Amino acid sequence: MSTLNVSNITDGTDTVGTGYVLNGSDKAWINFNGTGTVAIRESLNMSSLTDAGVGVYYNNLTSNMLTANYCTVMSASDAYPDIGNCIALLTDAGAMTTARFGIVNINETTGSYFDSSRICTSAKGDLA
Repeated sequence: MSTLNVSNITDGTDTVGTGYVLNGSDKAWINFNGTGTVAIRESLNMSSLTDAGVGVYYNNLTSNMLTANYCTVMSASDAYPDIGNCIALLTDAGAMTTARFGIVNINETTGSYFDSSRICTSAKGDLA
């Protein structure tokens, strides 16, 4: 296997340092429908999605992260803006590993979990 060692990458118009590409880019992301039969709309480095109950999902990575100390960013939206959903990383034992992370979608008013029609998550960090 060959190694390419460069300081910058360019498309002919814009130039960016390779450190930004390696350290700052999302290593995985997913956009999915979390209602009914959950389905991935688009993704990168996500092998599958697990529906673990109402408002509870696991994003399963194709290529593992180096450690379980990576950063996740999450958002959810729904057809009912008055619900006020809050999405969070699952913190139960084993929820965040190098191979997957769990998320929950919570109604801010009642504290109950519920499904959303559009959920997006991403992971930043180093791949194994």
